[in-house]
Amino acid sequence: MSEALAHLALYGLGTMGSALALNILDNGFALHVANRTASVTEGFRSEAAASGLDGRLSVHGSLADLARDMPAPRAIILMVPAGDPVDAAIAELIPLLSPADAIIDAGNSDFHDTRRRTGTVEGAGLTYIGMGVSGGEDGARHGPSIMVGGTPAAYAGIRPMIETIAAKFEGAPCAAHLGPDGAGHFVKTVHNGIEYADMQLIAEIYGLFRYGAGKSPAEIGAIFAEWDKGALKSYLVEITSKVLTATDRETGKPAVDVILDRAGQKGTGRWTVIEALTMGQSASAIEAAVGARGWSAEKEARMAGEAILGGVRGPLALTHGDAEQALLAARIIAYAQGFRILAAASETYGWALDFARIAEIWRAGCIIRSALLDDISAAFRSDMPHGQLIFAPAFAKRLQATIPALRRVTAAAIAAGHPVPALSASLGFIDTMAQARGTTDLVQAQRDFFGRHGFERIGGAAGSHGPWWD
Repeated sequence: MSEALAHLALYGLGTMGSALALNILDNGFALHVANRTASVTEGFRSEAAASGLDGRLSVHGSLADLARDMPAPRAIILMVPAGDPVDAAIAELIPLLSPADAIIDAGNSDFHDTRRRTGTVEGAGLTYIGMGVSGGEDGARHGPSIMVGGTPAAYAGIRPMIETIAAKFEGAPCAAHLGPDGAGHFVKTVHNGIEYADMQLIAEIYGLFRYGAGKSPAEIGAIFAEWDKGALKSYLVEITSKVLTATDRETGKPAVDVILDRAGQKGTGRWTVIEALTMGQSASAIEAAVGARGWSAEKEARMAGEAILGGVRGPLALTHGDAEQALLAARIIAYAQGFRILAAASETYGWALDFARIAEIWRAGCIIRSALLDDISAAFRSDMPHGQLIFAPAFAKRLQATIPALRRVTAAAIAAGHPVPALSASLGFIDTMAQARGTTDLVQAQRDFFGRHGFERIGGAAGSHGPWWD
């Protein structure tokens, strides 16, 4: 794509697509739109007209009509479900576009698919952009965090639009070109993995207050509202306080009490775990969160398990201060594990990711925006021992202060029968990283004993064997 400003189009007017389209129109850009279902397209036309935004809107009956009718250079944003629908749209567009045109996948695509599609689209003489968009419907409408992968030249053609519609933090756009091919979608995937961990950690603290300390949802909501004024200030803590103080209109009960405890997931958390393990990393807090969602789906089995195994949650003497410090420690660990995965991917795929910049574009618009991100950005811009966020002086000091509370809360929860998989996984990680010598010496001995795999002697060469082979 040339660096001339592209003419813009958006295909796929579902919840996120229509919100992003309104955002683009609201910021003064002309936009061509289409949707697979004509009634949805007409509904969007009416919505745009009701907001006075239809003057810059061009509506088309199909994706093919959109591509044929709009002027070049064209930048067509796909807001369709990940997987086959993206491939189908690309296949339809390729013969209709010109070399100066770009296809932009703004859905939650697997970055492996984005890398493959980059080869296909660019092989046809076009340009391809994989773009992660975070912030939910409200973010898409009023300013999301945007993570772009693709060639710098391709980004140049859409940069004015992207930086205008993105969320702003102290006036700076929360959007950036992060690297080639799948870099943007991978960063969005890890963002979602951190999101999984943070949500699970918050839920575990809520559970300890509710079922251990006997507090009502409204009382717990008030605690979270207070925490949102301090070190835990974040979007997820803010909305947690609002959720827990909300009342169900139909029953008059706390809204949270009428919701079935069975969580859904769209795959990005699982992808984060898979990629981490593939690259030899462990994101234990994210793994625990993904696992907890999986277990939650087994509602009937859990109901039977309570009767068969005698599950009982005992009382807890949980102080607000310990709970706050435990959550802060675990949140730092979740972010640190996410950035470890990003570092491994950057090296594996040659992306040269700018971790400080990633932290900066997460400071507004996205789901995991929090007060910690300024400090994370600053840590990556300074000297960081061994490239580990947990070793950065500011974070090491915070962890030293908060880990005792995480240990107390986790130990008390486990002793009283409260499930805290993400809190305990976070503690296990930090305890492991704080020990110069662990127990893997025995694992290596076992591997050598049953498989003659060999091991590395202290101060010696690899490939040694134990006396059991003498």
